[in-house]
Amino acid sequence: MKGAMIEETYAVFAAWDFDRSKRENLDRLREQNFIGAKSTTWLRDVAKVLNRRFDPAGRDRPLVVLAQRGLPVDEWRPLLLWHMTRDEFLVRDFLESWLFEAYEGGAFRAHTEDVEKYLSEIRKRGGTTEHAWSEQTTNRVAAGLLKIAVDFGILRGSVTKELGSFHLSERSFLYLLHAMRDENPSPSKLVTSRDWRLFLMRPSDVEHELLHLHQYRKLDYQVAGSLVQLSLPCASTYEYAERMVA
Repeated sequence: MKGAMIEETYAVFAAWDFDRSKRENLDRLREQNFIGAKSTTWLRDVAKVLNRRFDPAGRDRPLVVLAQRGLPVDEWRPLLLWHMTRDEFLVRDFLESWLFEAYEGGAFRAHTEDVEKYLSEIRKRGGTTEHAWSEQTTNRVAAGLLKIAVDFGILRGSVTKELGSFHLSERSFLYLLHAMRDENPSPSKLVTSRDWRLFLMRPSDVEHELLHLHQYRKLDYQVAGSLVQLSLPCASTYEYAERMVA
């Protein structure tokens, strides 16, 4: 319900000091308010959410490096979504399951009441809550999930939320390929990964992008029957992040 915090996260990461601990960086944020938060309450919320969502010294270091080097926010935003959903079960499941399936089913709009129905079954999907949600809380969470999808450009509109196509830039797509490969090096599983659903992409869409990049020698993608071979430009996500904005 705190939202995507895209601009706030970008600003904090752009000023991140790797020589300091996460606690020290977040303490500096609270003390200096260098993101221009309009209230101490919101500043506190930003620090709490970033502390819970990210590991800047570890898994999320490439994302921080890209903010520091000025990668345009439009290209950085989908990478933030991928990193954020590593530990955000509800956001990830909502986008990969409910919203993607609605998109596949030809839906044009997403309604709060439909998301509330999805939330009523979240325990069956592996989600847990500290206590049963009231009707008001369920409504707020449903609205918050739709708002996050709008913030990341997956849905459009303010009052009426509409589904449309989503396009990843070439550099963002390549970054995500490296990030997913770091988690699972199998080329065939990478093409069919559910993570692509975050961006409304089917396996056929992923393969189309791979063939396009192979044609322009941005990577090497070979398919022979059930055998799939994929060679990416860099050995790791961090190395690719270093090259993206070199």
